Amino acid sequence: MYTIYVVFECVPGKREEYIKTLKEEGIVDEVRKEDGCIRYDYYFSEKNENEILLIEAWESKKHQEIHIEQPHMAKLRELKPEFVVSTKLGEFELK
Repeated sequence: MYTIYVVFECVPGKREEYIKTLKEEGIVDEVRKEDGCIRYDYYFSEKNENEILLIEAWESKKHQEIHIEQPHMAKLRELKPEFVVSTKLGEFELK
């Protein structure tokens, strides 16, 4: 299993709206239907009201690489600047 985490720092006051928009656009559902997707979940920080943590788990790194090229991910990249100030990415492997 290949797992990544993404920490988003949102525009102040836009955190919940970002996730709502991704859901309304169908992006979250489309990702979860992708081949190899095991987990795709967003979490709100209780300490930082502008921070979101995304955990993605895939059957393999290749599945995640294919995921990035999907049309719904292009839509996410188009929407993101309105809501997100910065993004930090990390990866780990669970055994």
